[in-house]
Amino acid sequence: MHSILTKSGLSAYRNGAKIRCSLLAHLRNVSKEAVVESKYDLYRLDKGPSEKSTLNVEDATYALKKMNYIRRMENKAAELYRQRLINGFLHLYVGQEAIAIGLKMALTKPDTVITAYRCHGFAVAFDISARTILAELMGRKTGTAKGKGGSMHMYAPQFYGGDGIVGGQVPIGTGIALAHKYNGTGGVSFTLYGDGAASQGQIYEAWNMAKLWNLPAIYICENNKYGMGTAVHRHSANTELYTRGDLIPGIKVDGMKIMDVREAARFSRNYALRNGPIVIEVVTYRYFGHSMSDPGYSYRTREEIKAIQTEQDPIMLFTKLVIEKGLMTEKKVQSIRDTAYKQVDQEMEQAKSDPWPEISEISSNVYVKPLEKIRGKIPWELY
Repeated sequence: MHSILTKSGLSAYRNGAKIRCSLLAHLRNVSKEAVVESKYDLYRLDKGPSEKSTLNVEDATYALKKMNYIRRMENKAAELYRQRLINGFLHLYVGQEAIAIGLKMALTKPDTVITAYRCHGFAVAFDISARTILAELMGRKTGTAKGKGGSMHMYAPQFYGGDGIVGGQVPIGTGIALAHKYNGTGGVSFTLYGDGAASQGQIYEAWNMAKLWNLPAIYICENNKYGMGTAVHRHSANTELYTRGDLIPGIKVDGMKIMDVREAARFSRNYALRNGPIVIEVVTYRYFGHSMSDPGYSYRTREEIKAIQTEQDPIMLFTKLVIEKGLMTEKKVQSIRDTAYKQVDQEMEQAKSDPWPEISEISSNVYVKPLEKIRGKIPWELY
């Protein structure tokens, strides 16, 4: 018995065939993987992260989208600062994008992160939009902290934000690690700090407790080589910052290679859950000054910055990797970049049009204890 296809039936059959072919092509593309080689320096560890890992198209696409998104957002923030639409402090993350995104790719649901005041990139990693971040920087009510926190204070679920005190987040991150262990969450606390904070006394006090109690704590030093305007060798007697934990083991990672960061974070997560704290030093570089008030050229040369940008840029290195491994074409990479840039530009314009907070908000969300009597006296009667 022969079946006769109508014109519409034939069209539906062809469309279905096209969809099936497209789906198969998509599945083949997504399942495509490449082997990536990494290298690490170890301290007090017999075995470190795997020196060979796999990268698939889905992860490569995510990484490129997020890193380009951060790069464009931070460059636009610099423009807004020069236009005086952003006031106060502004610490930009350009050049360090592989750390925030590489770390995020290694996290599991219960894990937490707290960092220093160069925190915009981490906010993006935790899915805060450029509109919300730029609105916060411009003091608009649609910002992450309703326009009250500015550059140094951004938060999201599982992200405990940036801390404006140098090294001040390390004891807090240690406390979060204690909470993970006490509550049995199965998560670890990732705490980031800069090379300029590496000699802070509070860091070593926190490390001592973390090791004493074997807390699930991972301490990551973002070594961008200049603590404010001082080179590492001028402020640290021991420049191997991953070895500064005494009994706490350490790993040194190339922070310009996102895969190296991801694998180091994955290894350290598993280590911390079983054995307690571990230190990671990620060697990176910031293209702007310490903040926008720092031109960044008085303690380093323009030639040095240009050399890093052309030879070690994290986005450039990752782009080269995915193309060489056959995971993407140059056209696809460019499309991802263009889409990310366009999205940021649109969100920036939205943020510029967002409203200011009402004047009544100036005194809201301020935590103070009511005046209390001490031995029958109120404060101004004590003297």
